[in-house]
Amino acid sequence: MTALHRRRFMMTTLGVAATGAALPAAAHHGWAWAEGDLMTLQGKIKSISMAPPHPSLQVIAADGKEWLVDLGNPNQTERSGFTATSAKPGDAIVALGNRHLDKTKLHMKAVRITIAGKNYDMYPERIRTN
Repeated sequence: MTALHRRRFMMTTLGVAATGAALPAAAHHGWAWAEGDLMTLQGKIKSISMAPPHPSLQVIAADGKEWLVDLGNPNQTERSGFTATSAKPGDAIVALGNRHLDKTKLHMKAVRITIAGKNYDMYPERIRTN
């Protein structure tokens, strides 16, 4: 194998590896893992994380179960007006979003959260009013 062939082989191998490594992240950050219908979750905020890859909330629902609520990506979350100081643990929240397809997972992707009467729309184009 010539040096040129070895280099092409290495570049192809690295490209395939990089693409494969990105697939789980892309699948998680899209909508394929979530139901198409919107649901509403009411509860109290347990914790707030503004860390990448996307901000999220831990929410204790009225039945005592703990949910993971993904917000928009950092830019979308900031554009919605929601920041680390917009809420605190113990605050009441209403989250509108799409639940995980796997019902054993208490996980949803929020399109809107409402805290103290203020709406934070992460994905306004996905909010349907019927």
